[in-house]
Amino acid sequence: MGLFFDDPLFEEFSSWLVLGLAPYGGGTLGEVRATCALVEDGNDDSWFGAWRDQADRLVQAGDNSAASGHRVSAREAYLRASAYNSLAYHPLFGAPVDPRLHEGFEAQRSAFDKAAALLDVAGEAIEIPFEDARMPAYLFRAEAGERRPLLIATSGYDSTIYEGFFGQVVPALRRGYHCLVFDGPGQGAVLIEQEIPIRADWESVLRPVVDAALDFDDVDPDRIALTGWSLAGHLALRAVSGEPRLAACIADPALYSIGEGWIGRLRAAGIDESVIERFPDIDEPTLAPLAESFHKNRAMRWTVEQRGFWVHGVDSFGELLRATEPFTLDGRLDGIRCPVLCAAAEEDPLSRSAERVYEGLSGPKTLLRFTAAEGAGGHCEMGNRPLLDQRVFDWLDEILST
Repeated sequence: MGLFFDDPLFEEFSSWLVLGLAPYGGGTLGEVRATCALVEDGNDDSWFGAWRDQADRLVQAGDNSAASGHRVSAREAYLRASAYNSLAYHPLFGAPVDPRLHEGFEAQRSAFDKAAALLDVAGEAIEIPFEDARMPAYLFRAEAGERRPLLIATSGYDSTIYEGFFGQVVPALRRGYHCLVFDGPGQGAVLIEQEIPIRADWESVLRPVVDAALDFDDVDPDRIALTGWSLAGHLALRAVSGEPRLAACIADPALYSIGEGWIGRLRAAGIDESVIERFPDIDEPTLAPLAESFHKNRAMRWTVEQRGFWVHGVDSFGELLRATEPFTLDGRLDGIRCPVLCAAAEEDPLSRSAERVYEGLSGPKTLLRFTAAEGAGGHCEMGNRPLLDQRVFDWLDEILST
């Protein structure tokens, strides 16, 4: 048994919250333990109900504190409610969208909006038009009315601006940076409510975000950096390869491509090299045994069918391989001119390509390795994010001060 559950999804989601977001106000060990105790292991209905109930109790507590003028208490309760609502709907990923996912997402956004209004400098919600999408974003200021450097934060495969607040915005604000966090195609409301899948050309997605940032007088246009975690480590690198207005980029991890990961899985499954050479154009009958093995595995079913199919807007494993093939830095690294920090966690499979990315960069670059011995060896260093923050922001401070 893991820390809380035998079920791999429940264990990953609950541990991720406790270990990763608790230092930033995303949860408390006691609340998480108490809520997990109410969940029937592996039962999505039980999971959803327990987390939604806990979140609703916190919203009510926040409302009571706010009505009595206790802003900090109210804000902290709303923030934890937002995080717990995210937990509630995560196992329900997939298309067609479960009505409970809509319910949980709307509750997450509502709780977060209440918290954002109670920050020392209230967060400013904006909407950024991009083709047929309306990308939700927030500008958070470290100090009102002061021109400061800006960190733009982009989300990964299944995180949103609301989780990004804890893991990306809070550490930036603590160090005096303004921070703009946004959801693009395939993320947050753009996926859940607008039904727009993800796309590979993140430089096109980022361009209107930078335009929007430059409209704010208190943003220093010469000191705008971009950070991305999880899949967004790749998206951030892809973005700066075609957006020259950025002064620095942080890729956590420095992921070269999605397709290479699938090729590795195909090899591990014993798929013949003559078949792999046709990647991504492999017929469905050939892929059927592997697809069936994924379907029978709880964690892989969520990763491949529920999240992967939904985010990319496809209906089969073969279609997913073809949809992910454009997510590569082939021919893109030479276009990156700003300083880049490549993060690589020892036990994170997505970090395996970090050294390749680092070696391929021709401009200023830094490779930061994180180890299990430091408690930071897992995906996105979630076991010790404060260590990541220390090293990354020390680097960014020095880059933007030159």
